[in-house]
Amino acid sequence: MRLNEFNQPIGDALPDFTPGEWPQINQLTGNFVTVEPINLDRHFESAYEFYGPQSPQEQWTYLPMEAFSSQANFKKYFSQMAASKDPYYLAVVDKKTGQVVGTFSLMRIDPQNRSVEMGWVLYGPKLKRSRLATEAQYLVMKYVFEDLHYRRYEWKCDHLNAPSRRAAERLGFKFEGTFRRANVYKGRSRDTDWYSLLAEEYAAMKPKFEQWLAPENFNEDGQQVKSLHEF
Repeated sequence: MRLNEFNQPIGDALPDFTPGEWPQINQLTGNFVTVEPINLDRHFESAYEFYGPQSPQEQWTYLPMEAFSSQANFKKYFSQMAASKDPYYLAVVDKKTGQVVGTFSLMRIDPQNRSVEMGWVLYGPKLKRSRLATEAQYLVMKYVFEDLHYRRYEWKCDHLNAPSRRAAERLGFKFEGTFRRANVYKGRSRDTDWYSLLAEEYAAMKPKFEQWLAPENFNEDGQQVKSLHEF
């Protein structure tokens, strides 16, 4: 433990620390998906399939918004997403079909402290619980730690959103605590669970992701041979 001149404990020294850079992604490419900034011309039509009236209604329970009733309404919102810098919205594109199958964002971007949050996660039916979703998350995680050299990557969700909590833990995020009555949305109270992943924890997870995503870990039907947890 380090002590200062007053015999008080203080944090580890960072003598060479400098602020980080702002995210600026062209395209992140994996075996199954690409991740790229949202573009109105390229992504609008396929994104409307899981943002519009035909989207599964249960996917909106833990988001502070509802499905869009018309293309006109969604186009206005999607244009705002494409122009936003924080959150910095990204599209997940299935390489096989060229279709957008989900969106998420880097948000609460803090270059001064090299910290950022993964948020506004919305997966279409084709992306949920798939290797495409895991690869998309891994590609962004890798970018955050290996390209931006950030120190901290966050994940937050409604305390009652069990699928989001499981996803965070499966991806290696560590539970930090619950912020009680943190928000009010849709006329109800929200307790928010905080998770984080640090640079050294990512380094330990990286070979597990690569082994799990390897083609030989999936059979002809696309089913995993070993789970990410087993690695």
